[in-house]
Amino acid sequence: MLENAQETSQQSIINIDGLKSSKSDLGADTVNRWSVAEIEALFDLPFSDLIHRAQTVHRENFDPNAVQVSTLLSIKTGGCSEDCGYCPQAARYHTEVEDEPLMKLDDVLIAAQAAKDSGASRFCMGAAWRSPKQRDLEPVLKMIAEVKAMGLETCATLGMLKEGQAAQLKEAGLDYYNHNLDTAPEFYGDVITTRTYQDRLDTLGSVREADIHVCSGGIIGMGETRTQRAGLLAQLANMSQPPESVPINLLTQVEGTPLHGTEELDPLEFVRTIAAARISMPTSFVRLSAGRQSMSEAIQALCFIAGANSIFYGEKLLTTGNPEAETDKKLFQKLGINSI
Repeated sequence: MLENAQETSQQSIINIDGLKSSKSDLGADTVNRWSVAEIEALFDLPFSDLIHRAQTVHRENFDPNAVQVSTLLSIKTGGCSEDCGYCPQAARYHTEVEDEPLMKLDDVLIAAQAAKDSGASRFCMGAAWRSPKQRDLEPVLKMIAEVKAMGLETCATLGMLKEGQAAQLKEAGLDYYNHNLDTAPEFYGDVITTRTYQDRLDTLGSVREADIHVCSGGIIGMGETRTQRAGLLAQLANMSQPPESVPINLLTQVEGTPLHGTEELDPLEFVRTIAAARISMPTSFVRLSAGRQSMSEAIQALCFIAGANSIFYGEKLLTTGNPEAETDKKLFQKLGINSI
């Protein structure tokens, strides 16, 4: 598995900007594509230069006017034993999120059909578990199989996976597994203490070994520095196979969580993060995820120009608000964007 302090190959490679990548302390399953300093240098570019470079990379790898659309459903809400400082589903925090049991299969399928009818091509199911027990996983496997049979791509985020569970998810028909790194290694302990960075990397390794696509990104605006934002992107970009899907979340502040009251991130810094993600991971889908409901249409448009080409839409994104599907369709019409 990945070890952040273990030095890998001595070989330097040339990145897409013609800059020589320096060696960095990466893990056994990483390569030297980007150093943190190089990604931070992208952030430091004049805004128009950064956006131009990101849009150029985007056009080389994707249709610039197409955005992949997913819908996310919380199939089990609240009661999580973790202490993630941003999360209203943690049992230890006093928020307005109420604990709910695992949804019934029929209710999940109704939601999946509604997502498909609204134009979503992928249906993501999220459960607030630290790690699913086998008895928890069994009904979820049935949900995955049934949603897959409806003609939708399937995605799940269920917490850390035990040995053999990724293989079960693959057999059920899971296409993507979401497990975010959240932030850079050096800032991680300021946000979460109940699981380690290595725990997250181990789960991603299990997902790869099971031949499931990886969906992994992070949360921006938790009080991290620009260098730490660059560090998160370097961790993702330097994986031996970068995630197929990279969700970039803007912190949605929820009263009762430790990060409530954090100074809000400048919207243009978020756009810069999208652009840096696009340049450093040219063939990954970069997704606008949580926090999009707080963004103006102009900022969202800039994010699409900067290389974002995936969104969640629907009435809810797990437990925080998300623009309704019709609102997103109207924005797509204004921008001439096609959903895929």
